[in-house]
Amino acid sequence: MPKVLMIHPDKCTGCQNCELACGFSHENQFRPTATRVHVYSWEREGFSVPMMCQQCDSASCVKVCPTGAMHRAKGSTLVEYSREKCIGCRMCTIACPFGNAVYDSVTESILKCDTCGGDPACVQFCPSQALEFVDDNISTRSRKMAFAGKFKSAFEGA
Repeated sequence: MPKVLMIHPDKCTGCQNCELACGFSHENQFRPTATRVHVYSWEREGFSVPMMCQQCDSASCVKVCPTGAMHRAKGSTLVEYSREKCIGCRMCTIACPFGNAVYDSVTESILKCDTCGGDPACVQFCPSQALEFVDDNISTRSRKMAFAGKFKSAFEGA
């Protein structure tokens, strides 16, 4: 069964361990700009949220990519990125409604969550279990939709 990253913003402390783990696992260095997960904090509201590629069912980044560098393999839920096909137009970074596809000027490539090949470093190093890698089923999708509703409300109140 496919798996998805589940975010629990109520458990996130804003420690940013997920960012460090992600950057190090992909780039072998602690470079904050080389992470595929970003922690956003709202001090007034008292919460933080780790955000990464949401592997959208109807992914805008895939739709706008002129070369197929952003694509979804047949039968997969994971939006994949092929650096060798990328022409650097950065349309995917503009199209992502969450800002989770970013351009890294050091590597001259797009950075987006690839779930670390099925063993996400961000999940492993989250001390508060704010991130989980769980089976993609109806219950999981319902929980993700509930979280999205809360997230939307937080933005509307800002």
